Amino acid sequence: MTDVSHRHRGDLAGHPDEMEMRERYSRVMGGRDVVLVDGPVFLAGLYAAISPLVLHFSGPGDHPDLANNNLIVGLAVAVLALGLSRAPERMYGLSHAIIIMGLWLIVAPWIVGADPDAGIIINNAIVGGLIALLGLVSAAAALKARRNAHKRAEAGTHTHTHHGTSASHR
Repeated sequence: MTDVSHRHRGDLAGHPDEMEMRERYSRVMGGRDVVLVDGPVFLAGLYAAISPLVLHFSGPGDHPDLANNNLIVGLAVAVLALGLSRAPERMYGLSHAIIIMGLWLIVAPWIVGADPDAGIIINNAIVGGLIALLGLVSAAAALKARRNAHKRAEAGTHTHTHHGTSASHR
């Protein structure tokens, strides 16, 4: 029986499959830190969806259209965040939609709402601004993942061509 207890559990250095394992992890993650980007986008979208319940949009001032708007936009942002976390390279184009939805939440009280109070305006400005900012970060991360995928594909093509060329020179 071989004693492998001398290796540190968290360290891959010296493991025979180290490079393959790191490349596989990079491919799976798409070069993105899902926890720092997509999680907050998802949570901000969920908050936007429930904010009418939290802030009582349907009360003395009655803002049912704005409540419906926040619900729909918030759920759409949350769904896009889930999609981005699962397949960032395929959802790249839609990551920009999160920015637009965040900006829409900022202006919606004046367009959809009828004489909104300060609490609704502040709520939508903060959550909309946060979603737009996180959308920018998400779009940048998706763009970076896309560029890295293209570089890996290009490097793989050059490596394959290089091996073929060197083999023919032998």
